[in-house]
Amino acid sequence: MLTRNCLSLLLWVLFDGGLLTPLQPQPQHTLATEPRENVIHLPGQRSHVHRVKRGWVWNQFFVLEEYMGSEPQYVGKLHSDLDKGEGTVKYTLSGDGAGTVFTIDETTGDIHAIRSLDREEKPFYTLRAQAVDIETRKPLEPESEFIIKVQDINDNEPKFLDGPYIASVPEMSPVGAYVLQVKATDADDPTYGNSARVVYSILQGQPYFSIDPKTGVIRTALPNMDREVKEQYQVLIQAKDMGGQLGGLAGTTIVNITLTDVNDNPPRFPKSIFHLKVPESSPVGSAIGRIRAVDPDFGQNAEIEYNIVPGDGGNLFDIVTDEDTQEGVIKLKKPLDFETKKAYTFKVEASNVHLDHRFHSAGPFKDTATVKISVLDVDEPPVFSKPVYTMEVYEDTPVGTIIGAVTAQDLDVGSSAVRYLVDWKSDGDSYFTIDATEGTIATNELLDRESTAQYNFSIIASKVSNPLLTSKVNILINVLDVNEFPPEISVPYETAVCENAKPGQIIQIVSAADRDLSPAGQQFSFKLSPEAAIKPNFTVRDFRNNTAGIETRRNGYSRRQQELYFLPVVIEDSSYPVQSSTNTVTIRVCRCDSDGTILSCNVEAIFLPVGLSTGALIAILLCIVILLAIVVLYVALRRQKKKDTLMTSKEDIRDNVIHYDDEGGGEEDTQAFDIGALRNPKVIEDNKIRRDIKPDSLCLPRQRPPVEDNTDIRDFINQRLQEHDVDPTAPPYDSLATYAYEGDGSVADSLSSIESLTTEADQDYNYLTDWGPRFKVLADMFGEEESYNPDKVT
Repeated sequence: MLTRNCLSLLLWVLFDGGLLTPLQPQPQHTLATEPRENVIHLPGQRSHVHRVKRGWVWNQFFVLEEYMGSEPQYVGKLHSDLDKGEGTVKYTLSGDGAGTVFTIDETTGDIHAIRSLDREEKPFYTLRAQAVDIETRKPLEPESEFIIKVQDINDNEPKFLDGPYIASVPEMSPVGAYVLQVKATDADDPTYGNSARVVYSILQGQPYFSIDPKTGVIRTALPNMDREVKEQYQVLIQAKDMGGQLGGLAGTTIVNITLTDVNDNPPRFPKSIFHLKVPESSPVGSAIGRIRAVDPDFGQNAEIEYNIVPGDGGNLFDIVTDEDTQEGVIKLKKPLDFETKKAYTFKVEASNVHLDHRFHSAGPFKDTATVKISVLDVDEPPVFSKPVYTMEVYEDTPVGTIIGAVTAQDLDVGSSAVRYLVDWKSDGDSYFTIDATEGTIATNELLDRESTAQYNFSIIASKVSNPLLTSKVNILINVLDVNEFPPEISVPYETAVCENAKPGQIIQIVSAADRDLSPAGQQFSFKLSPEAAIKPNFTVRDFRNNTAGIETRRNGYSRRQQELYFLPVVIEDSSYPVQSSTNTVTIRVCRCDSDGTILSCNVEAIFLPVGLSTGALIAILLCIVILLAIVVLYVALRRQKKKDTLMTSKEDIRDNVIHYDDEGGGEEDTQAFDIGALRNPKVIEDNKIRRDIKPDSLCLPRQRPPVEDNTDIRDFINQRLQEHDVDPTAPPYDSLATYAYEGDGSVADSLSSIESLTTEADQDYNYLTDWGPRFKVLADMFGEEESYNPDKVT
């Protein structure tokens, strides 16, 4: 009630004192209060000159929750200053629960709760009240809002919303070690009374744990709680409201607490001696037995490491830990032999992997036990003297040659003979055979190292007394090389040299390869062939490391003179017998810049002018070809025209037949042919050119042997024929030359007036006068010429 009155006073000060004013001026009415009732006064109107105040104020109503009375619970009363008790004012109610939870008497303004309320469902209700004129239905006051708050009672017990709880704490923890904090929630109003004040306590779980009454923190209450003794604890926690006083409501929860393990226990062997029996045939690496130490701890604190104490079995046995069972697994490191040793004894130590320094004072966290192993005798297969046999044989060794032997023995007490055979699965081609009794291996085929350089197969040995007991060994046979092939250049070399190369420059490094299997230290030597060593353009410098360099010997090379050089290089190996071969290195001359970078090695690049594109060069070459074609065509036409002229001319010497059946000029008609050569060959000009063809060029002067007087015409014709055969200016076609020369041996003398002699001093023409009048002119003419000049040539 005091809180309610204070709140009402505060609101009155704010509104009536002018601190809060309405948005629009409203009349101020007098406030009437009823001290013994919850009343909201709705103001009427009154005149005020100076200021406008809030017309009405509201109070907060309280209603008790969980009301179980038969009549509606009275909440409060609404009243307006304009209500004069004449029944002209009507009160209305709206908002949360209006009409369903709360009702109002329209005449008196009394508010009642018509049903039971639960503060935990809804702690307060916001409603709006208004006074209206009962006749005009117009509001006398603006609508006002007020709150009805549900007053709390202790009707809810504390609840553990997160329960039940699970917690853990390490074993051996000291007193007061933190375990967990629990929290209970009370739905009652914590601001009203002690309904929501909770106090914690332990109903079950003492004396192991304790709880703080106010905070709910659970801690250990006993020291050295051992997980190996008890691991799980169940603690019952109670939370009670009303500060734990009598009549308060209580709630409980369960806390399951687990003691986590720490490494506070060392491993212990359950017995001090372990006996194991192992067959001697057990393979190396196999597990031959298990031992176990017990550690009551859990998880990684129980992880155990086993070790063999140095002693009798340290070299033959090993022990490892099985991660799943924490057992010590004893394995065999070397083969056992019953005939050599029948029993072994050694010690094994077990210790924790993860130690806790807090418990070192309790003693060493390890234990020791003795292991005794008895070796059992087993009938075993033969044993080879070596794990692998390596042999060597030269290729082309004759078939049947023994190249080695294997040996296997039966090491059991009752020794048995051994038989050998080749495993056909590994030597399917049967290149080798073995003597079944002696174990000697011989070739069964001719071997070729170049085909197969190494053979790998297996030999099987079995006991005669028990053929099922067998053992196997690998045989590795290396085929040794016979020096059959000469060394060769590794790859076909073609290199380049710059035109501006200097003498002594290395232009290429070459190496050699030999198809023979080169033994260690095989050396190759390089040199020039003897025929290339005379004034060489290049030479070979042997670097003595199975490589050589091609070295220049000239100061510059020209592609115009020679584009390619072929350098014969002789390579010899160092095997016996020495094999050698001559290999040709092709060297191409290329154009390079000043730094030796190759610019071009093409042949056509020699003639390409600098700065011309490929298209321009093609155009130039095409023009040259066209000009050459025109010239050839022109020359061919000229030659054809000349040929036609010679064939159709009447003066052609081939068809030149001189007719003397006219009475014309007689012997003076000699224009068609120069008969001076027939009259006197001695006077022929040495440098006379043929007139039957038109020469293309001047002919070299040709020397003709002199023809003696009174020589037969056949000698003359043969001489001329020979000259025509060797004459370079003669036409390519056959030609006919006619010579009217009878010679001096004719009985009838010459039928022609043409004579071979140039003088007629010994001729007598007087007989012409005896031939009649027809020859008179001729007789007179020759007679006159004789009398005038007896030496005239006819």
